[in-house]
Parts: sequence; C-alpha cells; structure tokens
Amino acid sequence: MTPMSSSARPFLNRRLAEFGTTIFAEMSALAVETGAINLGQGFPDTDGPEEIREAAVRALRDGRGNQYPPGPGVPELRAAVSDHQHRRYGLSYDPDTEVLVTAGATEAIAASLLALLEPGDEVVALEPYYDSYAACIAMAGGTRVPVTLRPETTDGRAAFRLDLDELRDAITDRTRLLLLNTPHNPTGTVLTRDELASIAELAVERDLLVVTDEVYEHLVFDTAEHIPLASFPGMRERTVTIGSAGKTFSFTGWKVGWVTAAPALVTAVRSAKQYLTYVASGPFQYAVAEALRLPDSYFADFRADMLAKRDLLAGGLERAGFKVFRPAGTYFITTDIRPLGESDGFAFCRALPERAGVVAIPNAVFYDHREEGAPFVRFAFCKRADVLQAATDRLLKLWKD
Repeated sequence: MTPMSSSARPFLNRRLAEFGTTIFAEMSALAVETGAINLGQGFPDTDGPEEIREAAVRALRDGRGNQYPPGPGVPELRAAVSDHQHRRYGLSYDPDTEVLVTAGATEAIAASLLALLEPGDEVVALEPYYDSYAACIAMAGGTRVPVTLRPETTDGRAAFRLDLDELRDAITDRTRLLLLNTPHNPTGTVLTRDELASIAELAVERDLLVVTDEVYEHLVFDTAEHIPLASFPGMRERTVTIGSAGKTFSFTGWKVGWVTAAPALVTAVRSAKQYLTYVASGPFQYAVAEALRLPDSYFADFRADMLAKRDLLAGGLERAGFKVFRPAGTYFITTDIRPLGESDGFAFCRALPERAGVVAIPNAVFYDHREEGAPFVRFAFCKRADVLQAATDRLLKLWKD
C-alpha cells in the first residue's frame, strides 16, 4: 500500500508525478544483476589525465577548497573558463560577473530554468532530449514544447536533422525560452553554422532567451565543428551557455560545470543556484582550472581516441545488423533495431542483458512523442577498446548464430 498524507494527497509534487526512477538507474541495475557490459549510462571506464587527478590531490593537501568555496566559484576556475571561451571561440566573458561555477551541467540546467521561467512559460526543446530537461521545466512550472529531430539519409549517411520550419512554427506568444543541446545527446547531431544562424535570427526576431547545453563541445568528429550559439549576432546578451568538465576530462564524478552569460543572466541563474547546492566540489574546481589550460594536443588526442572508439563500436553494430546513425558528436551511438526484426526499444533493452550480455538505453525515454523514438536504442562508446570489442562480439554472436 502506498502511504498517503492525512489529506490523502500523494507525497510527490504533482509536477514530478510523471518522472519515476530514471532509465539509467534501471539499466545499470540490470547490468550489475546480469554481469552485462554496460554501454547504457554515459560515463568513462577509465579516469582522465593523471596530472589533473594529482592537481585535485594537491588542492586537498594544500587546504584549497576543503571549506566552502566562493559562491560564484573559485577565481582560478572562473578565469580559466573565461580564457577557454576566448581562446577557442573568440568570446570574451568577465570572470567576475559573467561566469558561474555549478555542480555539473545538471545543476546549471536546473538553476537556469528555475531562474528564467515562470509558470505557464513555454520552452521549446529539441526532441529527443536529456531526461533532466523535462523534469527541470516541470519543476519551474513551464510547459515543454518538443521539436523532433528526425532521421534522414543524405549521400548515404544516416543522421537526425532539425526542421527549421517546424522550429519556427513551435514558437508562440507564450514561448519564453529555447533549450538547445549541440553536440546533441542522444542522436549525435551537431547543428551546422547555417542552422545556428537561423536559430539566432529566430531568437532575436521573437525576443527569446536561449539556454544552450554544450557539454560535448570537444567531442565533434569528421567535418563537424562546434560553434557556440552565443557567438552569433544578437545572441550574447540572450544566451546562457552551459559547459562541463566531466565529459571533456573523464572525471564525471567531480560534478564541475559552469555557466557563461551576460551579467544580468548570470545574476539570475546564481540567485536560483545558491538555494540548490549553494557550492560544491571545492578542491576539484582548482583541478579543473588546470585541466582547461591543458595544451591543444590534449583535446586533439582525446577527440581522436573517441573517434576510434566510435568507429569500433559503430562497425560492430553494423555487422550485427543494426542500422547505425554514426554520430557527428558526443560519445553515444543511436541505432535502429527494426532491421533485427524488433520495434520496441524498451522491451529490446530490458531483454538485451540476458540475451546478449550488453546494456543499452531505449531512446523513447528521451521523447514526449514516445512513438517517434520507439525503434531507436542508444549505446555509449566512452569505454575501453577491449570492452567495446567484447560487447560487439556478444552482439554478433547473438544475431549471426
């Protein structure tokens, strides 16, 4: 029996009633229970650079960050974030007034949406979207309006594409904010310069705020390039850009993220953030400041390593019979299971650990329109090459025997 309060009202806030245990927790538990290879949740199985780990140890030993760090983040990290944005993208941000350190990108998203939305505001987001987006919009009292990325095959390459006309049609008088993610999880799409320019023009024309999640900025492959939306005309003053150390430096447990934006936007986001974690990850902030100043060769080598792993897993999945959407960014591969005679991603993923000893994530959890995502399944390739090879060997054995 479910316990109830004296007023017989459920304990859980009704805004969160649709959100239960995340699919990541469910599938990770299945991985443990069955001993399956976990290609579901997006965390690396090796740590990042040794010198950065030692920088965290040094900060701990030196007593830097062991007590509450400054609310906006330690000065060293705010300066490093500012330098990084200028060096890579030509964007100038004042580290004292235009940079805010957060407990990972997850808190940055939550604080931004809680700060900038009021009940009834509409948020247009690209579907499929990371599950915390929907929950944070709900907690802020907003209404999410999905614009679906749909699969297309162009010049023999399958990818998910944005329909700019559909995006424009989704904007109403109630739209307050666009929530973007590029490089895009889970599809691996990287929005092009022309697409971003059109989005920028639309945001300026309709006077919209934009929150853009760019945590995979250093994981773009082939001919794709990451271009911050804030770099387009009219966008700096209306865009909250979110970055993170976890995906770039393979220390996802440190939970160090940041926001860069104009002073008024940073002040608004900080007003919400201070009542969430207040502060977090003190010693790790000093280490991430050093990480952001690593030479360009680190970022190039990191990208090359992930590209090799992408191709290793993609090739194995193709040989096993999946239709593969080889990603232009991130460290996830979306596949279509219909060539295998399957069409229900939930059922497929729940059975896969027992059938093949591999864990994946059904993309439908990232959709409001569940039917749009039903046949798609996501695999993570941020694992050791031998682990990826073992996983593909298991899948090949199942479907080729």
